[in-house]
Amino acid sequence: MQKFRDVLAADGYTLGWSVTEDDRVIVRIEAGAEACADCLVPLPVMEAIMSDALGPTPYTLDHIVLPASA
Repeated sequence: MQKFRDVLAADGYTLGWSVTEDDRVIVRIEAGAEACADCLVPLPVMEAIMSDALGPTPYTLDHIVLPASA
């Protein structure tokens, strides 16, 4: 997930996550003041990317919270 945090940071976004009791991950992406609105991929693509990133771990993606403007 750190790799994706770095990529999003370059476009002005912050990536955070939390883990539920049943090992499901909630990903939150927040836009900074200089965020590139056109740089975020659509939600289904982001879900696929995050699910793949979690594949080799014991965690699964619960959902992603995107900025309101996305």
